[in-house]
Formats: sequence, C-alpha cells, structure tokens
Amino acid sequence: MASPPLLHGFNPTLLLVLNLTGTFVFGLSGGMAGIRAQLDLFGAVVLAVVVGIAGGTIRDLLIGTPPATFRDWRYLAVAGGAGLVTSLAHPAIDRLQRPIEALDAAGLALFCVTGAATALAHRLGAVDAVILGAITGIGGGILRDILVGEIPAVLRGGLYAIPALVGAGIVVVAYHAGDRTIVFPIVGASACFLMRMAGLRYGIGLPRAADVALTGIPGVRRGRAVSDDGEHTQPQQPPEHPGDEHSTVTLPKR
Repeated sequence: MASPPLLHGFNPTLLLVLNLTGTFVFGLSGGMAGIRAQLDLFGAVVLAVVVGIAGGTIRDLLIGTPPATFRDWRYLAVAGGAGLVTSLAHPAIDRLQRPIEALDAAGLALFCVTGAATALAHRLGAVDAVILGAITGIGGGILRDILVGEIPAVLRGGLYAIPALVGAGIVVVAYHAGDRTIVFPIVGASACFLMRMAGLRYGIGLPRAADVALTGIPGVRRGRAVSDDGEHTQPQQPPEHPGDEHSTVTLPKR
C-alpha cells in the first residue's frame, strides 16, 4: 500500500512494513477465530485473509478506488500466511495472548491513522475521513465475528471502536488546522494504542445500552405518572378476581 500524500516525511518502506505487520497480526486473530469455530484449514486461512485485508478493502471501495490490498500481492500473502501459522501453531499462539493483544492494538492504531490519511488524500470531508479511518481499523474484526456467527465484539463492550475514532479524529483535526507533518499522525496512533491497552488492562468499556435507561424523566416516578392536568395517577392494575367486573366465567365440563 503506497504511502498517502498526507504522511510525507514518513519512510514509505517503514510504513509498508508496519502495514504488513498489522495485516499479519489481524490475520492471526482471524485464524484463531477460525480454529475456535472448528473451521477446516481452508476456512481458517480464508478468515485470516478477510480479517487482515477487509478494513483497507472496505475503505478503498467506499472511496471509489481499486483496493490497494489487491494491487500488492504481499498483503494477501501475509494474511494467508497468518492463517497457516495459526493452524500449525495455535497452541503456542494461545499462550502468547498478551503480546498478540498489544500487537493488535498497534495494528488498530496504525490502520485508523493511515485510513483517515488516505481518505483525506482523496479529498473527503472531515466526518467521512474519521469514519473511514475507524472502518480501516475495525472492519476486519466485524466481518470475522459475523462469519463465525457472533455479534461483533466492537458492539458488545470494551474499548475498540472508540480509540480508532479518536486516533482518526486527531489526524483529521490536525489536517484541517493546516498541519501536514508526521507529528499528529503519531499522536493519533499513540492515543489510540494507549486507550486500547488501558481498556484491556483495566476492563474499561462503555456501559450496556440496557443499563443507561433514564430514571429521572420529568413527570414520571417509579410506579406513578403525572397526567396532563398535573394530577398523579396510579397505573391500572388488573382485577384480582374476574367477578369484580361482573364477567361470566364458563367452567369446562368434566
């Protein structure tokens, strides 16, 4: 993947190496998901490739350019290799959970920044660039979970999408403020990485949607409501005995 014009001053070879490293790490997570889902060897490799390249592919398709991951064979090779590695050495990879989580956070940080920079280089708006930066980082994980029949992890808890949005947002704000140096992409990637690692280390995440119901709405009290004329009304309760409403109950014949 060529270095976006916004990241001038950053060694293109180093950027390629970092991108390939992130692709490999994301591919490992896809391959491990395939192992846990009891997929065969082909399925595990396919899942690894999907996770490794999906984010950048979705970004490029939304921008309207041929996906860079298909124009450079190294991305497919690295992602497929990650699938083979997980199939051959998944017991050892399971024991390296912490280092892999750190590498995954680094890949997320790198991809959200380069994704936002690529969007800006194609003259997209600020909001679009932030969203595409986040999609570049989290798109593969979303497809991974969907393919194995799970609700995407980014929707269930933990800090994952939020750090990607923050990292991409820093790049976009700096760009529109007139900064074209490599400083703010590094700041954005660092912020994303630290937020993701803090979430993993301390179990930080957003509350569940079911836990944020409003309990102090004006005019509503627990078990009581206020009518339009300001009088308190009690919620209607069903009668304890059907006979209270003079209803007729027909008993079945024995």
